[in-house]
Amino acid sequence: MALNIISNYAANVAHRNLSASDAMATRSLSKLSSGTRVVSARDDAASMAIGARLNATTQALKTASVNVGQANSMLQIADGGMATIDDVLVRMKTLAVQASSGNLSDTERGFLNDEFTELRDEIDRIASSTNFNGIQLLGDGGDVAINLTPAANNAALTPAFGFDGFAITDNNYWAQDPGEDGVDDNGFEIRINEGSGEQVIMTVLTAIENIVVRTQSIDITDLAATGGTRAIAPGENAVLNFDELGLSITVNTNFSDTVDYIRAGTGGANDFGFTSTNTDFMGTGVDTSAGQLFFMEEDKGQKLSNTIDFQVGGGNTANDRLSINLSAVDSAVLGSSGLGQETLEDLGANAIDTAAGAQNAVEVVTRAIDDLQRARAAIGTSQNRLDFAAQNLASTQENTESARSTLLDLDVAAEMTSFTSKQILVQSGVAMLAQANQMPQNLLRLLQG
Repeated sequence: MALNIISNYAANVAHRNLSASDAMATRSLSKLSSGTRVVSARDDAASMAIGARLNATTQALKTASVNVGQANSMLQIADGGMATIDDVLVRMKTLAVQASSGNLSDTERGFLNDEFTELRDEIDRIASSTNFNGIQLLGDGGDVAINLTPAANNAALTPAFGFDGFAITDNNYWAQDPGEDGVDDNGFEIRINEGSGEQVIMTVLTAIENIVVRTQSIDITDLAATGGTRAIAPGENAVLNFDELGLSITVNTNFSDTVDYIRAGTGGANDFGFTSTNTDFMGTGVDTSAGQLFFMEEDKGQKLSNTIDFQVGGGNTANDRLSINLSAVDSAVLGSSGLGQETLEDLGANAIDTAAGAQNAVEVVTRAIDDLQRARAAIGTSQNRLDFAAQNLASTQENTESARSTLLDLDVAAEMTSFTSKQILVQSGVAMLAQANQMPQNLLRLLQG
């Protein structure tokens, strides 16, 4: 081979091989440092695509496993609530059986009836308050609010006339919605009238579906500013409890003046509210004769859903979702057996105050216990199904991880052997490039000769 100065073919060959060896060593090093066989698509485009899909599936399955766990927790809360209701029903049946006996007088039955009706209200409270993350599990939530938006029909229910605030104390009562059209047609009306002598009576009427169903009156004469034993001092408040209606009303010192004004009327001339003849209450120009009332409003999110769909798979098909049915277990449902029979609610306020009523209540409560057990059994069935779904998810996730590992995970031992070989090639290339760079030195001897 000719010797020349301008070109050094041997050095070029050594440099090219050294560059290739260094590139291969660098790629091998990136694989070893990342732990994966496919660092970029150039390594294995097909495996990278399949691996990406498998990774997405694995992460989705992990989230689905969390969903299953949350679903089981939700159903466990529902089962716990039903267990408590079952204890209540057992006590109610005991009371009904006791009240059925002829050795009791009506007085004793009255005592038993008081507990019976209170326990029925407790069933409604449990059904209403049992929820998971705001999702109702045993019945409609009693999340009902009073619509306090000022309007002509409640223009006098203001602090200026003594009304500081209104509160619901029995959500279950106000959450009733027989027509399933919302609770905005439930409301209450306030009337304050002269009684006999100097007596002043405050009456509240409540309506469900725009039909008056309950009325409660209390004597407020003692709240009068003049001579009232409970007159409200400036800066203070009093609470009027209308417990039969599930309402409480907070009043201020102006209310005592209102009582004085009404008491001073003649023949109802100063009365407050519907049917009164007073169209200029306390000289303010406010006409209360058309009625002073408020309506309710509800949180739509507090309704019991018939079914809840849990995402238990990583896809978007019906098989990736598990639908669980929920049944209401409040007094309006228990006892009907799904056939429209008499329910606990239908027993009314005097459920077991007579022997005949108590005997009927025994039958209704017995059906209610059966209804509850059916609902509870459905929850248990769903829990068992979720357990199997969780097992399947764990198995699928394990196998998907294994498939992804086979495609993408690096065989460290084999790659380390390859990296060592490439390191030797790099070291050899460096040495040979140094030798090639020394070859032109031989020309200097010819030039010196």
